[in-house]
Amino acid sequence: MKNKIPTERRTNALSKARIVEAAIEILDREGEDALTFRALAARLSTGSGAIYWHVADKNDLLATATDHVIARVTTNAVRGSTPQEVIRTMALGVFDAIHAHPWVGGQLSRNPWQYAVVRLLEGVGGQVQALGVPEHAQFNAVTALMSFILGLAGQYAAGARLFPPDMDRAAFRKTFLETVAARWSRLDPTEHPFVRQLSKVLPEHDDREQFLAGIDLILAGMESIR
Repeated sequence: MKNKIPTERRTNALSKARIVEAAIEILDREGEDALTFRALAARLSTGSGAIYWHVADKNDLLATATDHVIARVTTNAVRGSTPQEVIRTMALGVFDAIHAHPWVGGQLSRNPWQYAVVRLLEGVGGQVQALGVPEHAQFNAVTALMSFILGLAGQYAAGARLFPPDMDRAAFRKTFLETVAARWSRLDPTEHPFVRQLSKVLPEHDDREQFLAGIDLILAGMESIR
């Protein structure tokens, strides 16, 4: 009986929140492939059965971990003073969250019906209504914003697969973009004049500023139909 007491206490103390926090640590440090219930059990000093009591499977765990990250984004965003500022804060919060946790981008783009997306949809939709966008135009306005935000998620998810988690992402990104820009600069100037023009700014552009500029363009469109 004495040998069973510590195990029972560990099981009782184990919560879904602890499991999710440990899963996020593994995902951030080692990537999605490293997240297994065996690795999670070892980190939590428990058995896999205790984890299954709280989480159905890996997909459930990824969805819950993603919602944990997105919930912080939507909670912080309500501090804006105007609907436009709240939308910008929320969108940039998603951008920064995906930058800090690339696996979040993969999960958001993989499963558009999960609760994290519903949470974002509700947050964005509430602010679009507060902007005074007519009801008949709200669906198109909200889906335009969501498509732009989730498009970022897919883009980052694809980029994250190009390099391991421990690699310097900033250095890799710069090298990668310089390679692409060099390829574009060699395109036929008659057939691809605009792409050749883009090759000059591609390596040094600021992704975050570019993303916010896109959000502002969509918001400007809403102003025109309000």
